[in-house]
Amino acid sequence: MMAITCGIILFLGLVVLVYYSDLFVEGASSLSINLHIPKIIVALTIASFGTCMPELAISFNSIQTGNVDMTLANVIGSSIVNVLLIIGLAAIVKPIKVKDRTIKKELPLLLLTTLVFFILISDSLWNPGRANNLSRPDAGILICFFIVFIGYIVYVVRKNRHEDLGKAKYSLKKSVLIIIISMIAIALASDIVVDNAVLLAEQIGISQKIITMTIIVIGTSLPELTMTVESARKGEFDMAVGNIIGTNIFNICIVLGLPILIFGGIESVSFKLIDTAVVLLAATLFYIFSRNDKELSRKEGIIMLLIFIIYYGYVLAT
Repeated sequence: MMAITCGIILFLGLVVLVYYSDLFVEGASSLSINLHIPKIIVALTIASFGTCMPELAISFNSIQTGNVDMTLANVIGSSIVNVLLIIGLAAIVKPIKVKDRTIKKELPLLLLTTLVFFILISDSLWNPGRANNLSRPDAGILICFFIVFIGYIVYVVRKNRHEDLGKAKYSLKKSVLIIIISMIAIALASDIVVDNAVLLAEQIGISQKIITMTIIVIGTSLPELTMTVESARKGEFDMAVGNIIGTNIFNICIVLGLPILIFGGIESVSFKLIDTAVVLLAATLFYIFSRNDKELSRKEGIIMLLIFIIYYGYVLAT
């Protein structure tokens, strides 16, 4: 009986997620038009930072309690899921067109941030036998990259503030209200989905390892998943791409960097070179596939999804 109840609540939570994600995309699109701000900037900031709140809360709590592996799993897992699973699925639903500016500026920023993260955390690559760690100075470097990212956003907003983006569906006040209500609903629905998925998994006897690596990591990425797929389906490609770029930069620089800067360095022997290499591979493929013909095709989406399945198969088997 408990399993049936969890299943029903889980289903209802997913329905709420999809509905409010669709509403959020429309509200964010209207906001960008009302403020004469490119849609990708709204996606890079409001959408991505807002959907990162679950990961940020988990990161602070896990570092405070000494659960370093959960902190790293949170960021590494989310970064991989966001690109390989979410962008992969979105491209399969509808091929994603990518603008020149995104290819020349936003995607290289993501790739550079990911490369720096890979270099900083891969101590075992430079000193075999040594555990991978991130120190306070490392976190400081990541925070600096985030400041550069914010500086870039301010520059784009100033440059495009007089650009005509068409007619907004909602007024400025209504757009802001829709965004706030949608983000609250998405956050609450995500918690409900994750909590009931964990309970359901326990009721039917799924191992804790599988629960952690799938339900928790993928569960906290549900806002990004529903928003990105809905954006792609509606042809709001800037929203789809910008949401993931902003989310991954925020994840690496703030969700991981800020708690380490506050509470001190972390060290882990559980996460190997292959884990951080897949994060870098995901960002590299995102850039290469977008640059090739300014579009992420269904075929490229399938390739991303297959790499995700292979990696997760490896993680769950080890």
